[in-house]
Amino acid sequence: MNPLRVLVVDDHPVVRAGLVGLLAGEPDLSVVGEAGDGAEALAQAEALRPDVVLMDLRMPVMDGATATGRIVATVPGVRVVVLTTYETDTDILRAVEAGATGYLLKDTPRDQLVDGVRAAARGETVLAPSVARRLVSQVRSSHERLTPRELEVLAKVARGGSNAQIGRDLFITEATVKTHLLRIFAKLGVDDRTRAVTVALERGILTAP
Repeated sequence: MNPLRVLVVDDHPVVRAGLVGLLAGEPDLSVVGEAGDGAEALAQAEALRPDVVLMDLRMPVMDGATATGRIVATVPGVRVVVLTTYETDTDILRAVEAGATGYLLKDTPRDQLVDGVRAAARGETVLAPSVARRLVSQVRSSHERLTPRELEVLAKVARGGSNAQIGRDLFITEATVKTHLLRIFAKLGVDDRTRAVTVALERGILTAP
């Protein structure tokens, strides 16, 4: 079998070199490129067509979440695993929203990191335990009330509004609309817009438009 092709993205050269060295010791993995910011990562991914991109989040020029979204949209079959020191809900949501297959922390043990790259290449979701707990807690928070802004967004979804239309109506970005929708889905225990509206109507959270 051909080795898995990996692109390593991090704005710190020492960290990047460490990751390259760690992965280079694995016979089934091949580091085909490196990048120091999101824009460079996008260009490298389009040119090299790696199987997996190890992506830092907070970088100059273009951040990791933005780069992840563009890479997933333009490079068929690529898997992006975020590798960062940050595990805030906002960071996790942005990465997941952008299309990341995994979210690992930089203190992940070597063997788990390598196994995570392999699992991501197979299309499996790879999450650091603390990140998984955060996502699970969000799903379990279905008893939480929707915020006034989330209710506004969901009401406009019920009326057939697109993300772009909702953003214009509420004077927020389309990305912010998506983030609100992710939180709504988690609170209602659903995974799409139609089901969110249906459940909200069933529970009396929304009244029929």
